[in-house]
Amino acid sequence: MNETDLANIAKEIRRDVIEMIYRAGSGHPGGSLSVTDILVALYFGGILKYDSKRPNWEDRDYFILSNGHVCPTWYAVLAKAGFFPCELLMTLRDFNSPLQGHPEKSKLPMIETTTGSLGQGITVGVGIALGLKRLNRGNHVFILTSDGEQDEGSVWETIRVASFYKLDNLTIIVDRNNMQIDGFTEEISGLEPLVEKYQAFGCETEEIDGHDFQQLISVLVKKNKEERPKVIIAKTIRGKGVSFMEGNIHYHAKKLTEEGYKEALEELSK
Repeated sequence: MNETDLANIAKEIRRDVIEMIYRAGSGHPGGSLSVTDILVALYFGGILKYDSKRPNWEDRDYFILSNGHVCPTWYAVLAKAGFFPCELLMTLRDFNSPLQGHPEKSKLPMIETTTGSLGQGITVGVGIALGLKRLNRGNHVFILTSDGEQDEGSVWETIRVASFYKLDNLTIIVDRNNMQIDGFTEEISGLEPLVEKYQAFGCETEEIDGHDFQQLISVLVKKNKEERPKVIIAKTIRGKGVSFMEGNIHYHAKKLTEEGYKEALEELSK
């Protein structure tokens, strides 16, 4: 798909996210909208190797959403990719729905591990990458994580392990929207210089515009340097695509009003 195709899919996914969160009466709209382009690039940009009819296909690439609270976007992408019917999206957070507020492994076969407790998804992903490498398998592991999640000590312990074991079958993407639940990352527990920190841990590290499909695909399609895990710092905007949410610290987790819901859909329909 070309960049125009990907942009159109991303807009459709963002509309789905707004519909899902409004109907559920709760959710995390800001982060869900900031990661949309990243997930669209992975699933529709020819990056991630998968078979929607065989979610546990042994030659698949593994994807883990470590920041599980932004799962509405992942669910919408999975439905668009054919993993399950799109009608299921409107059951988000319903009591008996497989689409819970955080991904649960027992609910859907394509979920590699339950996530939501920050700092844990990345540890499981590195473990999978290590196992695949020891088995001499060609699968690649992609992990999406938030910048607020970088506060967790388990993240840095795991990165040290990934580097030590030379996991060149691992790509970690950091959604760098500069915000976390309590406000701005640099005011709460400064992360910078984030690129240099990952480089110091032995990772091949690049910083890109996380809303630019050309940059996303260009860096994702490149093979890792030999014996080095890759880390992509994707600079994004919380609430991307909806003007009153963009860069707004109040939209980490927030119920959408009817007025806000209609305004958001109107903007995303242009």
